[in-house]
Amino acid sequence: MEYKGYKIVQEGNKILVEGIKDFNLVHTFECGQCFRWIRQIDGSYTGVAKGRVINVSFCNENLQIYNSNVEDFINIWCDYFDLGTDYSDIKKNIVNDEVMKKAVEFGWGIRILKQDLWETLISFIISANNRIPRIMKSVDKIAQLYGKEIYMDESKYYAFPEATEIANSTIENLEICKAGFRCKYVHSTSNMVSGGNINLGNIKNMDTDDAREYLMKLPGVGPKVADCVLLYSGTKRDVFPTDVWVKRVMEEIYFKEKTSLKNIQEMAKAKFSHLSGFAQQYLFYYARENKIGA
Repeated sequence: MEYKGYKIVQEGNKILVEGIKDFNLVHTFECGQCFRWIRQIDGSYTGVAKGRVINVSFCNENLQIYNSNVEDFINIWCDYFDLGTDYSDIKKNIVNDEVMKKAVEFGWGIRILKQDLWETLISFIISANNRIPRIMKSVDKIAQLYGKEIYMDESKYYAFPEATEIANSTIENLEICKAGFRCKYVHSTSNMVSGGNINLGNIKNMDTDDAREYLMKLPGVGPKVADCVLLYSGTKRDVFPTDVWVKRVMEEIYFKEKTSLKNIQEMAKAKFSHLSGFAQQYLFYYARENKIGA
């Protein structure tokens, strides 16, 4: 069958999606936007998302999704992998200088995932002043502690828990996930969301500035974490997440001197407009992998 221009073939417990351009698994899963995708020996990735566990591989514009079916592709994975977006067009619109040209060529296969907003929120609270391997372990441990068991073949995995499951725990038990001082933020945020003090469902209907301010009412959420949550959940694409490291990179690449966070945000908005989030991701991946600003 065909869906959104892609040919989809079901073969037993896997599907093959043909004709996907501008997609690379390494670029997408290792650009800092997600924490539950693990690279396998054969170059494929196994991940847990949206209450499912799948293995994905990609070759010659063909995406294979194991442990899935056509219905899940239409209802979950097409949107999750942002396959309805024309990244060729996005890249044409943001390549407006030599730096962006190099960044886009380097990370040509990045797609910004549309992850679950709640899971993305907790993941990026844990990410503050933290390293990716440790973030991955902490997020996975939270899923093991409180999440529902799911399976691929004979292997057991865990879906990410709802806010109520974490809120009903204690900070002492949560500390098993080894997120350090962030555990109290995770617990407090879970309480606020499960108790209805914050309704994450409202965010998609807010403008970007209001959505950022709303998220920042939560413990452990500053401007950078809020922007990451908005971008990597697919909620807002006009944000430009800027931490100390990104600030240093922007100063070296564009400003050639130290400048303020406000100046960086204003420059990104003027230069990239509604595509700022895409531009940030290409720049971030390019700079990090090439140790620019390190």
